[in-house]
Amino acid sequence: MEKHITPAHPALEVHDLTVAFDRKPVLWNIDLTIPQGKLVGIIGPNGAGKSTLIKSVMGLLPLSSGYCKLYDQELSAVRSRISYVPQRESVDWDFPVSVLDVVMMGRYGKLGLVKRPRKADMDVAMDCLKKVGMESFANRQIAQLSGGQQQRTFLARALAQQADIYFMDEPFAGVDAATEKTIIQLLQSMTAANKTVIVVHHDLQSVTSYFDWVILLNTRLIAHGPTETVFTQHNLQETYGGKLTLLSDVGDLIRREDFPNREDKAV
Repeated sequence: MEKHITPAHPALEVHDLTVAFDRKPVLWNIDLTIPQGKLVGIIGPNGAGKSTLIKSVMGLLPLSSGYCKLYDQELSAVRSRISYVPQRESVDWDFPVSVLDVVMMGRYGKLGLVKRPRKADMDVAMDCLKKVGMESFANRQIAQLSGGQQQRTFLARALAQQADIYFMDEPFAGVDAATEKTIIQLLQSMTAANKTVIVVHHDLQSVTSYFDWVILLNTRLIAHGPTETVFTQHNLQETYGGKLTLLSDVGDLIRREDFPNREDKAV
């Protein structure tokens, strides 16, 4: 039985988490706590363990040591409160289903294995498509969609789950500027409603305008906390080292808080 969720319970607690493949640590001794209602960016170089972190928290990868709690409970007790948006490249987009079919998959956790979708479930799915601007594509085959439209469809499926915590693996990768704007506005509205959204993200220039909480990661945890205190040049240097060739430029951007307007930039 699920405990009553109160604001005093953090959305996520990770303690001494280590994940290793072939005895080589991918994540090492991670300890962090994330409050409810935050829009969280997981930031770090390629191979830092960003995707591994969210997959291990959701139980999709085995832990070598440590444990995770969501809303002060074990994963098995709150799985229905969790939603996951994987990387778009990891999905077989040639599978013959419609946009509405994909979004309706987000309702299956509410239905169980034997119940058929009701009109109320269809209404939820269509409302979620409307929120991402895809209602007119409901009957389109997913293979016929652009990359941005596919990502919007995945986001609508996640919304249809009506979860409390959302894990998203690079939802802005390969989408156009209009789709990116739609997605970030939706994520911000979700956290305003006390949902928790945790996003693997790679674009340093948008971090301060997108996220109110960041996790800086490079196999080990470099820092985590409110963006204004954690997203600093010192912590970025610790996170990226020599891999970040534009570090001084990023530092200038942080000091000036003069980030480019991505709406004007083609992605």
